Amino acid sequence: MIIYWRGVVLMADPEKKKCNTRKRRVKSADLFVCPLGGMGEIGKNLTVFGYDDDYIIVDCGLKFPEEDMLGIDFVIPDVEFLVENKSKIRGIFITHGHEDHIGALPFVLPRIDVPVYCSRLAGGLIENKMIDANTGYVPEFHYIYPGDRIKAGCFEVEFIQMCHSIPDANALAIRTPAGVVVHTGDFKFDPTPIDGNRSDYSALARLGDEGVLLLMSDSTNVEKPGATPSEKMIGQTFERLFRLYKDRRIVVATFASNLNRSRMIIATAARFNRKVVLVGRSMIANVELADKLGYLDIPEGIVITPQEADHLPDNRVVVLTTGSQGEPFSGLVLMSRGAHRQVKLGPRDLVIISATPIPGNEKLVSQTVNRLFGCGAEVIYERDEKIHVSGHASRDELMLMMSLTRPKFFVPCHGEYRHLVRHAQLAKEMGVSAKNIFILQNGDLLKFHGSAKAEIAGHVQAGPVLIDGVVLGEFEGSILRERREMAENGLVVVSVALDKNMRPAAPVQIQTRGSVYSADDGSTFRELENAVLSAVTQFARMPGAKRETLPTEIRKRIRDVFGRSSRNYPTIIPLITYI
Repeated sequence: MIIYWRGVVLMADPEKKKCNTRKRRVKSADLFVCPLGGMGEIGKNLTVFGYDDDYIIVDCGLKFPEEDMLGIDFVIPDVEFLVENKSKIRGIFITHGHEDHIGALPFVLPRIDVPVYCSRLAGGLIENKMIDANTGYVPEFHYIYPGDRIKAGCFEVEFIQMCHSIPDANALAIRTPAGVVVHTGDFKFDPTPIDGNRSDYSALARLGDEGVLLLMSDSTNVEKPGATPSEKMIGQTFERLFRLYKDRRIVVATFASNLNRSRMIIATAARFNRKVVLVGRSMIANVELADKLGYLDIPEGIVITPQEADHLPDNRVVVLTTGSQGEPFSGLVLMSRGAHRQVKLGPRDLVIISATPIPGNEKLVSQTVNRLFGCGAEVIYERDEKIHVSGHASRDELMLMMSLTRPKFFVPCHGEYRHLVRHAQLAKEMGVSAKNIFILQNGDLLKFHGSAKAEIAGHVQAGPVLIDGVVLGEFEGSILRERREMAENGLVVVSVALDKNMRPAAPVQIQTRGSVYSADDGSTFRELENAVLSAVTQFARMPGAKRETLPTEIRKRIRDVFGRSSRNYPTIIPLITYI
């Protein structure tokens, strides 16, 4: 089944939908919590809260594709449950502006058309994404500040200031008829944040005194002991490196969304009398937006163009670029390949990769580092150089969050499955009853019976949806299977022209990609041609044979040839012309 929406193809597997529709609707007046993404994975965060006929959504993010998702740009949550219940949704509440929390909005918002409650920075980032996606949809933004309380049906949502690697990160205190739910978003307790905005300990403690029914907490760094170091530590590292390498051009790669890191690098460059060149579309857009909204306070004249940098000595320039994860078309990767039009690397360059690889990106980052060394540049990328700190709370901070809020029920979120299990174990150590701790999977309906009892009461459809350009499809869709088959076994295209007597009217044309080891392998091509002619001859001798069966016979004969010679079974496309 193919459904078109605003010129976008929505691909679905009817059988999969049929088996995943069990208990899709929640009809009783009990509070329920249903994650549609972010459980057992890093990214794709989306959680639904519902009570009677009022639903609210927290975050709506994406995650990046796995290695075998050939040609896929990114992955978003399946939101059919939301579309079916869109008349009940009172709004989407955004904790902060990172891709894994806002990246799916261009594909989801036009389908459910509800207000968005977020900070000014997150709103600007979402607006840019909407323009890039060219949906034509204009969101209804309601900008919030820490301490604001928003009424949404029977819910009241309070925004609580938290530290993270991007400004304006918030936890949410969701007051429901059953009790208070605290959703931490992504956070850490940084005592010396770059922007001076500390996590609001007092608000969390106040909620703990009020009584917290459920805590949903970031689990990313639960395996790391102690506390996550302060971002200020990275500032000291940059000061040391800028002083040590004062005779070189410095290239720094970091996440485009890590605006606190960008702020620190620009400030350090200004202190050392260097100009900053921004490279990478997302880096330029994010820095310009943050500066426009007053989050960066960039000194006048500090940011220059690559053309202006050409007229300055190397030791007066800092290049701030994307590509810390080895993304194929990012600024740093193009530089490492010598393919960047404006920045060419050489022995007088120092490259600092100020990030740690996201799980699954290690190989891409390693390849990039090797190429950078091949350019003659010196590269600093090791963890022990203290060039990156996480934006997520480590074990001691997670314990502090539980101590402040003192929840009755606990659900770990935002982490791979092992992180959720470790966080659940930590909650038990902190005194939360084992029967009140739930490790959820995407689509699980956690239902509360008042404030006394909770249970997993069903499951809704919640799978990954793949984005390839502007096309959406499910994980096991036919397009992805075909890509995998072609990647593994190659392609054979057979062109046959037949006259009215079903005899060949022209020589058989065979083209291969990735299936015959050499174009000079004449014996294989002759064998393939003979197999096609044999199939056509047999077909012509069969009385009453239907034309649509000939392609199947050609495929069978060609598969027999490859089975005998290489055990490689390529995708075979017969093209038959009747003259």
